[in-house]
Amino acid sequence: MTDMGGFRDHVAHVDLSAGDVSYAGIDDEDAEKYIGARGLGVKYVFEAGPDVDPLGPDNRLCFMNGPLTGTQTVMSGRIAVTTKSPLTGTVTDSHHGGWSGARLKWAGFDGLVFDGASDDPVYAVVEDGEVELRDASHLMGEGVHDTIDTVGEEVDGSVGRNVSVMAIGPGGENEVKYACIVNEDDRASGRGGTGAVMGSKNLKAVVVKSGTKMPKPEKPDVFQEGYQQAMQVIQESDVTAPNEGGLSLYGTNVLMNAGEEMDGLPTKNGKYTSTAAMRDAEGADIDAERVSGENVRENILVDEPTCHSCPVACKKEVEVSVDHKGEELNVRTESYEYESAYALGPNSAHTERDEIAVMIERCNDMGVDTIEMGNMMAMAMEMSEEGKLDGLDEQLDWGDTERMIDLIDETAHREGELPDALAEGANGLAERFDAHDNSLAVKGQTIPAYDPRCMKGMGIAYATSNRGACHLRAYTPAAEILGIPQKVDPYEHEGKGELTVTFQDLHAISDSFDICKFNAFAEGIEEYVTQYNGMTGRDVTEDDLLEAGERIYTLERYYNNLNGFDGTDDSLPARFLEGGIAGQGASEGEYCELPEMKEEYYEVRGWVDGVVPDEKLDELGIDIGPGTGVSSGDSGVAPADD
Repeated sequence: MTDMGGFRDHVAHVDLSAGDVSYAGIDDEDAEKYIGARGLGVKYVFEAGPDVDPLGPDNRLCFMNGPLTGTQTVMSGRIAVTTKSPLTGTVTDSHHGGWSGARLKWAGFDGLVFDGASDDPVYAVVEDGEVELRDASHLMGEGVHDTIDTVGEEVDGSVGRNVSVMAIGPGGENEVKYACIVNEDDRASGRGGTGAVMGSKNLKAVVVKSGTKMPKPEKPDVFQEGYQQAMQVIQESDVTAPNEGGLSLYGTNVLMNAGEEMDGLPTKNGKYTSTAAMRDAEGADIDAERVSGENVRENILVDEPTCHSCPVACKKEVEVSVDHKGEELNVRTESYEYESAYALGPNSAHTERDEIAVMIERCNDMGVDTIEMGNMMAMAMEMSEEGKLDGLDEQLDWGDTERMIDLIDETAHREGELPDALAEGANGLAERFDAHDNSLAVKGQTIPAYDPRCMKGMGIAYATSNRGACHLRAYTPAAEILGIPQKVDPYEHEGKGELTVTFQDLHAISDSFDICKFNAFAEGIEEYVTQYNGMTGRDVTEDDLLEAGERIYTLERYYNNLNGFDGTDDSLPARFLEGGIAGQGASEGEYCELPEMKEEYYEVRGWVDGVVPDEKLDELGIDIGPGTGVSSGDSGVAPADD
């Protein structure tokens, strides 16, 4: 039990196989060591056993908020979904914004832990500290948006006012390896296949109904000091300043033109480092500016909603009308994100702005990750060009937006040979067609919109991410593009191992609070400590909090080690490395110097070839599991397999 401020000390443990719900508090030591949200969720997943089948009933699925979620803290509307990923085989946590996390806290919970699998489809209703399972058979096959409308009516509430719904679409039901969980604000726990795990458990939706019972800080004066300081730096930042900063004006897609100008925007399945390079080489009619945040704001923006306690309002809601096979598609969707636009656009060799909006909406409704879906289609386009899909009943041409729109639905339903193959993810597709050279995946998850030939920090961050290729484990572009906390040369590889460790630990902290990562464009460890101490009543130092971040990141790596992952898995697609495809334009001749950065990274971490030695587990007080059997004096040893 914990009496720290910010917690409800109340977690629902739902046995879906038996249809039973029990409740428990949070161990005080766990709350201190793992903070909450991501950290606690990973520990709960670890306790279910690292060697479980991701799509089997023994895998655990956790919806967790943190001690700052749903409080006055700036940007505190996040929720973490933790589980073992069917896409990568690693532990994963995937977060989404909006109001789901805050409402779960206001409904009296720190988390929901789902075990087992229901024989029949169900959805969970959360209200006033209790969880009820209801029949969901009438919802099966429905898209996310219709599901949200239906259950919103059934719980006698108002979606978006006092009700949040987190649902899966056909992608989750059909266990597409990168299916996601989407809420009423089109916010997605998108990466790692959390929706497929939810589908494997026959859990269609989680509905949270609540008032606004915001936790009060244990030390109001300390918290208020931290809150005011956080607000000040956010308002002063060129990135986050409300109604002025780039993120506030243009959303995440403010980075499209910036990435293009640096030649750091992977294009045509990473063959090129910008659309300009592709245009110059092939004479293609392609231009990243058409899908940039500036273009979107000027032409198709209709609203700028925000999440709980967020003054930045980075979400950019758009409305478009597209002629698709003679049918007029009128789409209004939230939100036109940089990562989505990159994967469904330039990396698939086109820059059709409005068609991308339609694809984003379809991905959200079908419940599939926009990044993975776009990159899978780009991979299939390259494989088609090389004749590797000749055995299938169809090919996929570069930039065929008409086919791409339909392929999203078909992949979610696994209708046809190509869609069913795409549903298995990059590793599955590569294994089936001997197409590893066409994959842009790390540990089975494909890269987001930052080219590691240009931003070297992203190279080591992708490689060492515990959940597969990811920009959100360590957002080095903050320093490499935006100069936060200080400007570093994006093409310099020295020092990037240490920089990545720092970002990984800081993001583990904010993910466990759970607050939006965009706060890190302005806030730092000083603001974190003051707000955390003020809310919880603790008196931790900056070093204490950083150690907790290291502990969380190390626990995740330890989990992966027990599943057989080691330094050989901390890799990058071959085309980014020396001997692959060199960068062009501003990145001309560049490759990613991964081996040198890995050596520096492991030294800073104190790991042995990607494996956590038992001495490091002891040092951080990680006392779960058998240990890896590796000592810091060992070299080239594999992790224990017991």
